[in-house]
Amino acid sequence: MGELDGWRTCPRCAARLVAEEGAVRCTACGLVVYAKPAPAVCALLLDDGGRVLLARRAVEPAEGKWDIIGGFVDEFEQPLDALRRELREELDVEVEPLQLVAAVADRYGEAGNATLNVCWTARIVSGEPTPSEELAELRWFEPGELPSRDEFAFPNCHEILALWRR
Repeated sequence: MGELDGWRTCPRCAARLVAEEGAVRCTACGLVVYAKPAPAVCALLLDDGGRVLLARRAVEPAEGKWDIIGGFVDEFEQPLDALRRELREELDVEVEPLQLVAAVADRYGEAGNATLNVCWTARIVSGEPTPSEELAELRWFEPGELPSRDEFAFPNCHEILALWRR
């Protein structure tokens, strides 16, 4: 399901919308809305030994699967500020972002909207990782001992980790 699936009437003037590839258009008032991915940020939290911290999801979509820790960017929020906020909310830690790893397109669940996932490496500068209610488990993984592709919540997790390992 795409972002604009189900849009039938213009939110500005209530006229009927015309669906186009990747957009909806109002012929009455001229409004055009383009489908776009939701921006998300995540961090490959690394310890001094080079292990990466992953979380097992406690909620849908993909409950019970491994995920890279992060979340969605709020409107007008800078990406690195969003990354710090999300890690604070998810793990109760303060982090220092290090290197940009990748920006990968995906979907939030099998029928969810498109996402653009931007990932950095980071290190914890204060706090001990404690999972929020959205996370069932935290585990440190050696780079060569990561979960298999089918154990990840989203395809972008496997893609990002593969790029990081290169």
